[in-house]
Amino acid sequence: MELGRIGAPFGIRGWVHVDSHSDPPEGLLAYRHWVLKLADGQRLAREVLDGRRHGAGLVAHLQEVNDRGAAAQLTGAMVEVERAALPRLQQREYYRADLIGMRVRNLGGEELGTVSHFVEAPAGAVMVTRDATGREHWVRAAPPHLQRVDLAAGEILVDWPAELD
Repeated sequence: MELGRIGAPFGIRGWVHVDSHSDPPEGLLAYRHWVLKLADGQRLAREVLDGRRHGAGLVAHLQEVNDRGAAAQLTGAMVEVERAALPRLQQREYYRADLIGMRVRNLGGEELGTVSHFVEAPAGAVMVTRDATGREHWVRAAPPHLQRVDLAAGEILVDWPAELD
């Protein structure tokens, strides 16, 4: 399950900046074993040796990453964690990865496309949908806008007008 992304190197001893998709961000550091998915599709298993909050993000030191050059090779890699290691969800809680690709329609029955990705905004997560024409809708991914998620049907119902971009 994708929970973050490796950023630029931090210092000269192999530390990296990390953009965490968990809430709170430092929750990502609780998972000591990460799989890094590189741009070419290659996956590398790495243990988190140390990490901490730094500004708006995190910095981490990973196993076998001991200098700035090794850290730079990981820039842009996706941080994945075994799904079995994730906590059990409460009712009306969902992992974002499970929502990607689901159909979205509003209370008026208008199709807003499928979930493309999520963006962290100052007021909270935003679900970005894209329809067949490529038009995007940016919908707050929280109540009262997020009305219902039906995982079995692959559909999300939102209180969001189609004409609002």
